Amino acid sequence: MTTAEAPQATSAPLSTLMDAAVAAIGGTSRTGQRKMAEAVDTAMSGQRHLLVQAGTGTGKSLAYLVPALRHALVSGRPVVISTATIALQTQIVRKDLPQLVEALAPHLPRTPTFSLLKGRANYLCRHKMDGGYPADVDAGALFGEVSAEPSRTGGERLGEQVRRLRAWAEETDTGDRDSLTDAVSDRAWRQVSVTGSQCLGGSCPMVESCFAERSRQVAREVDLVVTNHALLAIDAFDAHGIIPEHDVVVFDEAHDLTARVTSAVTETLTPGMVRGTLRDLRGLGMAATALDDAGEELREALALAPDGRVLGDLPERLGDAVDQLRVHARTCHSDAKDAGDDGTAGTAGARKAVRAGLQEIIDVCERLGAPAEDDVVSVSHSPATGRSVLQVAPLSVAGAMRGAILEDRTTVLTSATLALGGRFEPAAGEVGLARSDRMDPDQLPPLEDRSAWAGLDVGSPFEYRRQGILYTARHLPPPGRDGPAPMMLEHLTELLEASRGGALCLFSSRRGAELAAEHVRARTGLAIGVQGEDSMGNLVRRFREDEDASLFGTLTLWQGVDVPGPACRLVTIDRIPFPRPDDPLMSARQERISSRGGNGFMAVSAQHAALLLAQGAGRLIRSREDRGMVALLDPRLSTARYGSFLREAMPPLWPTAEPEVALGALRRLADG
Repeated sequence: MTTAEAPQATSAPLSTLMDAAVAAIGGTSRTGQRKMAEAVDTAMSGQRHLLVQAGTGTGKSLAYLVPALRHALVSGRPVVISTATIALQTQIVRKDLPQLVEALAPHLPRTPTFSLLKGRANYLCRHKMDGGYPADVDAGALFGEVSAEPSRTGGERLGEQVRRLRAWAEETDTGDRDSLTDAVSDRAWRQVSVTGSQCLGGSCPMVESCFAERSRQVAREVDLVVTNHALLAIDAFDAHGIIPEHDVVVFDEAHDLTARVTSAVTETLTPGMVRGTLRDLRGLGMAATALDDAGEELREALALAPDGRVLGDLPERLGDAVDQLRVHARTCHSDAKDAGDDGTAGTAGARKAVRAGLQEIIDVCERLGAPAEDDVVSVSHSPATGRSVLQVAPLSVAGAMRGAILEDRTTVLTSATLALGGRFEPAAGEVGLARSDRMDPDQLPPLEDRSAWAGLDVGSPFEYRRQGILYTARHLPPPGRDGPAPMMLEHLTELLEASRGGALCLFSSRRGAELAAEHVRARTGLAIGVQGEDSMGNLVRRFREDEDASLFGTLTLWQGVDVPGPACRLVTIDRIPFPRPDDPLMSARQERISSRGGNGFMAVSAQHAALLLAQGAGRLIRSREDRGMVALLDPRLSTARYGSFLREAMPPLWPTAEPEVALGALRRLADG
C-alpha cells in the first residue's frame, strides 16, 4: 500500500512531538518556534494558506517539518517541502530529517519516510554514458581543452574530468552530481547528463537502471518530498507529473519564491542556440541550410536592436527574423523525426536531443510573435562576451501560481524576511493571494474556501540592540555609477583594520568587490577571499574556520551564508541594493503600479532593496552569543526619504552614524 492509499491514522499531540524533536537536536524550547508550529499545524489541517515570518534563531525548519510529518502520516498523503537553495535542501535531508524521523517515530503511527527530488540534469544518464547520445563537444575539445573553472577542478582537462565521472559512475548509488567529492565543470557534467526534454523516457533501453527515474519512484512512495521552487513550479504549470500528488506544500526561503518561479518560466533566444541545434542536425546528416540562413539573419537583426525593453512589436527586421526562424525550425523538427535512422547506437538519443532543441526555439519564437499581455520582451548585449539575447519574461507570476498551485493545495510560506515593514500583503499578492482574503491566524475558513490566508510574525529570540550595531557612514558621498569611491574604499579599510578582519563584505557588483579587495590587500596584511577566486564552498569554509579572514562578494553571499561566532563580527554593505534602473522587468513592474496610481518606486525598487538589505544584515547575528556590526557605506540610508522604510526591514540593531563610535566598538570587539 502506498502512502497516498494509506488510511487515516492518529498520532501524539503536536506538543509531544515538538518536545521529542527539540530534545533530539539538543535544543531548548522557543516560544516563537512553538507558536509557528501550532499555526502551521492548524493551516495544514484547516486547509488555509499561511505566511510566517520567523526571524533568525527561531528554528523554523523544525517548526514546519514536525507538523508536516504529522500531517503526512495522519492524512495518508505526502507533503512537499520546497526551498530556493541547495544548501537548505542538503541541511534538511542530511541533518534535520534523519534526526526528526528517529525522534518522532515512537510517537507516530509508523516511521516516516522522505526523499530529495531534483531535475533530470542533476543525475548521470546511463544511456548517454553508454553512447546513447552524441557528445556535446568534439573529441578534440573533449580531450584537449582545459577546464574554464580551474579553481574548482584543479585545471583538469575536460576529458580527464569525464574519465573521472565515468569511474565514479561505477560506484555511485545515486548518480547525483551533488554527491561528487571532487567538483567538475558544467561542461564536463553535460557530457554525462541530459535535460528533461532530451530524455527518452519510457522508451530508453536503460530506463530500469536510470538514476533520475529511481529518484522519482522513491519520491512517489515517501511521506515527505524535498524539492526546489523552480522544479515544483514548472511541474505544476506544465503538468509533467514529476512531483507526486500532494495537498500541502511548504515553501521555505519564500522571499525568493517569485524570483525563482519567474526565472523558471522566462524564455530566451540567442544565435548560439541556433548554431548548437544546427551542429546536432548535421550530426544526423541534415544540412538544414534554410535554418542556418535564418539563424544568421537573427544574429544580424539582433545586433542592430537597441538594449532594453521592447515596447510594442519587435523591430521589423528582428520580427521577420524570428518569424522565419520559427517556420524553418518547425520544418526541421518534422524532418528530424526519422533522420539518421540507420540503427547506429545513439541515433534515437540524438534525434530526441535535436528535436528538443528545435522545440525550444519554436516555443520561444511563438511566444515572441504573440506575447501575452503580461509578457515583457527585452534585448540585451554583453560587450564582455559579445553575446546578444532576446528574452521574454512574465511581468507577474501571481495568476499562474494561484491557478496551478494555490487553488488545489494548502501552502505555507516562510522566511526570515517575508513581512517587510510589518506588512504581509505585498508578499501574499506576489503569489496570487488577495488582500481581502486575509484572516486571523486562529480563525479557520469554510472548507470550500481555498483562497483564505493568514499572516504571522513570530519574531526572533535574539536581542538585536544588545548584540549588534547598525552603523551608517553618513559622512561618505553617495555612491555613483563609476564604481567604489576612493573615500569609501579608505573607510572600508579603516573598518577592517579596526575589526582585524572577521568581515563579510557585500557588494552590488563583482567589479566593486574585486576593486575593494585589491585596495584593502594593498594596504593591510589581512587575509581576504574574493568570490570567483575559488568555489563558494571553499571560500565560506575558510572564512568560517579563520576568525581573522574576510570574504568579499556579491549577491550569492547576501543570502544563505550562515557563519555564527566571532568569524563574522563585521558585515559591510557598499550601497543600497536597488535594482538596475534599466532592468526591463523591474521597470515594467514600476510602470504598471504607477499607472494604477501607486508608488512604483517604493513598491518595486525600494521593496527589492529592503529585502536584500534585510537578508544581508541578517548574516551578522546567527546565535544568541554573536556580537558585531553591520556597516552600511551608503549615506542615503540616513538622508533619503525612503531610508526609514529600508531601516524598518533590517534587524533592529543599535544605530549610530559616528565613525569614531563605530571604529572604537570594532576595536573593543576585536580585543575580545
